[in-house]
Amino acid sequence: MAASAGRVASAALAALALTLLSACAGGPAGESPRELRTASDQTATEKRAQIRLQLAVGYYQDRKYEIALDEVKQALAADPNYADAYGFRALIYAAMGENALADENYRHALRLAPRNPDLSNNYGLFLCEAGGKPAQAMTYFETALKHPAYGSPVKAMVNAGNCSLKMKNVDAAERYLLDALRYEPDLAATNAGLARVYFERRDRNRAGFFINRLTETAKLDTLSADELWLAIRVKRMVGERDSEASLAAQLRKRFPGSPEYAAFERGAFNE
Repeated sequence: MAASAGRVASAALAALALTLLSACAGGPAGESPRELRTASDQTATEKRAQIRLQLAVGYYQDRKYEIALDEVKQALAADPNYADAYGFRALIYAAMGENALADENYRHALRLAPRNPDLSNNYGLFLCEAGGKPAQAMTYFETALKHPAYGSPVKAMVNAGNCSLKMKNVDAAERYLLDALRYEPDLAATNAGLARVYFERRDRNRAGFFINRLTETAKLDTLSADELWLAIRVKRMVGERDSEASLAAQLRKRFPGSPEYAAFERGAFNE
């Protein structure tokens, strides 16, 4: 589950699109009305900070975390109130297992930009996964989803669905994931999440339907160990032993040391 949720969030975490921020107050009556800030309003200092953060993203994607942290430091030296930089530093710290520092940076980012839906979604994902606080995480997913200008609500929907599953709230998970399905029906994490919902309910037909959607719309070599293990269990449940064996071969080949393969080896198909 964590791998699926992480995949959904990764594009938003790496993209760091600029959000619209409130501009300075307008002047006396008769002058131009207030406006929202857009990219063209960036100062030279803000642009330098953005360039540094873009460099940090590249180093993060190459797993060069210390260099990425240094680039973030340079971005914050240019613009100490750059909320996205704190949010991205939180992501780096989380990848390094520095959860206390990640939490501190997420909270600071949200103090600077409390209405930023990407930050809310990302902090919710952190709380649900590394932070071990799924109930608290749901508040942040809902905050993101209520933002009228949120450009990618499907990510928060999938994350909320997977987090609901972690809390054994299958009904809530189904609602969130079906909403996500309406936005982006071919998203692997949505189909995997719904397959998990119906596997938990032992609904053979629906679990099989969504696993088939998953394997038809995503290449097998892109599926995580968690998704492969789910697919194996669903195929066993519906009695498709040939497909089960093929998926098991993928799990054995790509993730021989994973907890999922260990579960397969001991026959823990209903855990």
